[in-house]
Amino acid sequence: MFQLHSPLLSVFGLGGPELLIILAVLILLFGATKLPQLAKGLGQSMKEFKKASKDEATKEDDEPSEADLKAQLAAAKAELAAAKTAKPSESSKPHGNN
Repeated sequence: MFQLHSPLLSVFGLGGPELLIILAVLILLFGATKLPQLAKGLGQSMKEFKKASKDEATKEDDEPSEADLKAQLAAAKAELAAAKTAKPSESSKPHGNN
């Protein structure tokens, strides 16, 4: 007799009779016409989850390091200080036409 040996099924301790019972219960609960739609939705969900996981992994690789961020901050502070000393403060000017 032909036996199906799957590592995933052996983890859960499921055999042929158990799988048939599960399939019968699913057909009773959802109906035969709804099962392909459920399987398709599950497949699309898994694909979207894997895609999001890969995108997140590549996004983390593209982020600048802490040293780069500190260098950018120091450059921005220096530029701001230079801009403040180059221009007189406009806050001392009176506002309005009076």
